[in-house]
Amino acid sequence: MNDSFKGQVALVTGAAVGMGFATAKAFAEAGAAVALADVNQDAVQRATDQLVQAGHKALAIRCNVAEDEDVAAMVEKTVAAFGRLDAAFNNAGVQSPAVETADVSVEEFDRVNAINLRGAWSCMKYELHQMRTQGSGAIVNNSSIGGLIGLPGRAAYHASKHGVLGMTKSAALEYAARGIRINAVCPGTIDTPMVAEMLAKEPEAMKEILRDQPIGRLGRPEEIAAAVLWLCSPSASFVIGHALVVDGGFTAH
Repeated sequence: MNDSFKGQVALVTGAAVGMGFATAKAFAEAGAAVALADVNQDAVQRATDQLVQAGHKALAIRCNVAEDEDVAAMVEKTVAAFGRLDAAFNNAGVQSPAVETADVSVEEFDRVNAINLRGAWSCMKYELHQMRTQGSGAIVNNSSIGGLIGLPGRAAYHASKHGVLGMTKSAALEYAARGIRINAVCPGTIDTPMVAEMLAKEPEAMKEILRDQPIGRLGRPEEIAAAVLWLCSPSASFVIGHALVVDGGFTAH
């Protein structure tokens, strides 16, 4: 285990599986105490138990990021348990079925944006309350290549992920001079349960996406975790309001 985050406290949402769990594990292995938050209580407890059994400091928190009260309690529990908050990865998010823009329901648009966009804003809000008090901290919001490009049938999802980037840049400017760095990561198609579900539900659409991967494979959750930890580390101390693309070359076309 390296000690690059020794003595620090990290918070990860959507931490039960996929990119979230990989990042929580990476923070723990780098010496941080980690709060793992997820809407699925049983799954996040299992993930947390795995880290604790490996000798790490970890706390499981049930949190629906679309509920402001849940998010406030999540940060409060993290600070109560570990005393501070140094790094946060606002990763919780959902996909949306591929459907033409004119056929997206109000309910689906609101569901996706409540979790992906308003949820990320709510997490930042309460994390920043704590980090302002400390005068330090680093936040990484999980956007997507969907925050940079458009794809047919993905208007609701891409709207949320474009919004995450605009919010990240604006907030980054507010806090850059106060010791708090805010950035985003933009994953491509990563081998996660969410992508596996998409592959099963929309095999033809996913075949096209996979065919366009210049690197010739899906990304690994650990590759996103490495990017997040770098953005939260002193090595990225001059990186402010940046959207780090980790997509195997997909957007380089």
